[in-house]
Amino acid sequence: MEPSHKDAETAAAVAAADPRGASSSSGVVVQVREKKGPLRAAIPYMPFPVAVICLFLNTFVPGLGTFVSAFTVLCGARTDLPDRHVCCVFWLNIAAALIQILTAIVMVGWIMSIFWGMDMVILASYKEQGIPQQL
Repeated sequence: MEPSHKDAETAAAVAAADPRGASSSSGVVVQVREKKGPLRAAIPYMPFPVAVICLFLNTFVPGLGTFVSAFTVLCGARTDLPDRHVCCVFWLNIAAALIQILTAIVMVGWIMSIFWGMDMVILASYKEQGIPQQL
């Protein structure tokens, strides 16, 4: 497969823009940070087995795993909302569980519940691997 005319033009433009002749990506560090809303940031960093149980519960009974995870906040699980009081984070998780339960009728809550459970497992694996909390 031969490079197209457009690829050649792009390569020429990159070479012309960089007087040293190096590619534009050399030596450049780009940091991407995910912006989380309050409900997403309230998901607790739980131990891995607890997160898997919550995912299992969320898969079969939408919102139940999220409801259980709310109580892990009261037991000392960290979240991405360090400046909020524990009770506020607890109620944010309860609100997320209620949203999942109430919208499960139209499948939106069920899908949201499964994704929420997957996020819990991902955050738990970050905690086990020692990856910093703020990614």
